[in-house]
Amino acid sequence: MFDTLPLLVNYKMADSEKKLPKVPETLLKRRKTYEALKAKRAKARILSKKTNSEKRKKIYKRAEQYVKEYRRKERDIIRLKRMARKHDNYYVDEQPKLAFVVRIRGINGVSPRVRKILQLLRLRQIFNGVFIRLNKASLNMLRLVEPYIAWGYPNLKSTRELIYKRGYGKVDSRRIPLTHNVIVEKVLGKYDIICVEDVIHEIFTVGPRFKQVNNFLWPFKLSAPKGGLRKKGNHFVEGGDYGNRENFINRLIRKMN
Repeated sequence: MFDTLPLLVNYKMADSEKKLPKVPETLLKRRKTYEALKAKRAKARILSKKTNSEKRKKIYKRAEQYVKEYRRKERDIIRLKRMARKHDNYYVDEQPKLAFVVRIRGINGVSPRVRKILQLLRLRQIFNGVFIRLNKASLNMLRLVEPYIAWGYPNLKSTRELIYKRGYGKVDSRRIPLTHNVIVEKVLGKYDIICVEDVIHEIFTVGPRFKQVNNFLWPFKLSAPKGGLRKKGNHFVEGGDYGNRENFINRLIRKMN
């Protein structure tokens, strides 16, 4: 009887050890889940880093390509002007395809028709500005609201400065500043427009996706021009402010940007 006593004690001790583990099972499960999540996050981080690196290279190549394209176009214009001068002739610039329109007058005395056109142009507030593709329909609209707007043909510098400094995008019906290429890619990625330089190129060259890119850009909210306006009631050619000022719109953009 006394010989079997140690065996019983050992069996009870072993049984108690089985019943009372050192680490609770819930804690072990939690640790296992945390380790799996940590590994998953690390894998996603490495993959994201690789994807971002490839994307940066792609964006850099595109920007280089755009710069070459702009410079080649400038050189071609200079060459054609020299050739025309050499043959005692004149070089006529091609018809502009892009315009930048700024609203310079408020709501007083605005007829319903003019108000509707200004709404269609997205010029709801004074000193709002938008890019517009020039065609027969848009030119007719601009003529009807000419006393309330100043417009002209922006150059590359003005277009780039406006988008980088005052550019906001429409993301889920919200006005979001264009602080990162991810914002552009989220909305316009399906059109292969993945960075701000793509947006500038599409707007300035009036590309095939101009409509989608222009709708993505929120109307520019510009400041009052430095030094003020001259005379809103007169046309630009009469020493006033409203109407088409062609390339001189770039001076107004500098004052208001």
